[in-house]
Amino acid sequence: MGLLRSRRDGAARVTYFELFFDLVFVYAVTQLSHRLLKDLTVTGAAETLLLLLAVWWAWMYTSWTTNWFNPDHPAVRLVLIAAMLSGLLMSAALPEAFGNRGLWFAGGYVAIQVGRTAFATVATWRHELGPNFQRIMAWETTAGVLWLAGAFGDHGARPALWLLALGLEYVAPWVGYRFPGLGRSTTAHWTIDGSHMAERCQLFVIIALGESLLVTGSTFAGQKDMGAGAVTAFAVAFLGSVAMWWIYFDRSAEAAATRIANADDPGRLGRSAYTFSHVPLVAGIIVTAVADELVVAHPGGHMTGGTATVVLGGPALFVAGHALFKRAVFGHFTAARVLALGTLAVLAPVSMLLSPLVLAFLTLAVLGALAGWEVLGRRARTPVVAEETA
Repeated sequence: MGLLRSRRDGAARVTYFELFFDLVFVYAVTQLSHRLLKDLTVTGAAETLLLLLAVWWAWMYTSWTTNWFNPDHPAVRLVLIAAMLSGLLMSAALPEAFGNRGLWFAGGYVAIQVGRTAFATVATWRHELGPNFQRIMAWETTAGVLWLAGAFGDHGARPALWLLALGLEYVAPWVGYRFPGLGRSTTAHWTIDGSHMAERCQLFVIIALGESLLVTGSTFAGQKDMGAGAVTAFAVAFLGSVAMWWIYFDRSAEAAATRIANADDPGRLGRSAYTFSHVPLVAGIIVTAVADELVVAHPGGHMTGGTATVVLGGPALFVAGHALFKRAVFGHFTAARVLALGTLAVLAPVSMLLSPLVLAFLTLAVLGALAGWEVLGRRARTPVVAEETA
């Protein structure tokens, strides 16, 4: 059994151990949604976004690594187990990451990023992938210093240092991890298995949707009065999750997986379509889960600015992320998604005049219409033509 995956022809599949690794991030997604719910302010949203970007980066970089390395090799499994332990510590600290548990969060995050990359760097030192991992190691170490400095700094310096660290990490792939003395990588050097990358991201979307369903069910179960309003809100929340699944998985997920699997430069699509474009898409599902909890708990309650923002903002982020995803894969924006975003924007000025349930129903109508467009597109066109024109 080799340390690296032996085939790069689209035959690599997601292993059971990778699915086991993902369980840590089920917990992380739950922590993020609960954190946002408890601090539904501009500051709370900004902090939760920063933490989400870090959690996504830790998971995504591990997915890139297991795209190259064989997760069934004992050494790779040990590295993933260590990353899981660090990830649990990081996830447990998420609610108080900007408070008393900043070091736990930053320490867990840096341990995942630097530890995993150090292993890959040593393992590929004389391999063609070696220079790429050496450059990544240089960037991760630099960012890691800033993460830890922020954890030790006061509450005023922490957000600035962590934002700088995160900015460095997100800029790095776009500049090819250029580093003094180490040169620069190109996407052609990232010889990934495209189908494996697509499947990994599809599974993370399932994780996020699972959190949305979990929130819907647990909130409804905790209701003392399961009247018509609560039952209707429960159904609207459930159908909203179904609509998001339909929009993502009915046509575009499979077609995009085929496109990246057959691409001349799968590394470019892996970076733009999956590593970056999925960020707003996943964020939208998490924000929608927060909205579902608020609406199911108080379907006819007084509308607040925070409730209106998450009820409209979650679907808007999801649709925008999916539009960017399709743009990266197929080369253009789709009219249906632009229209959906426009409709959600039109609802914003009148949202404060509506009840949470009515506003949630209207956003469901937008998502349902977009899902219906996917069904009509599939029936009216061949799969290839549909993806290029929908």
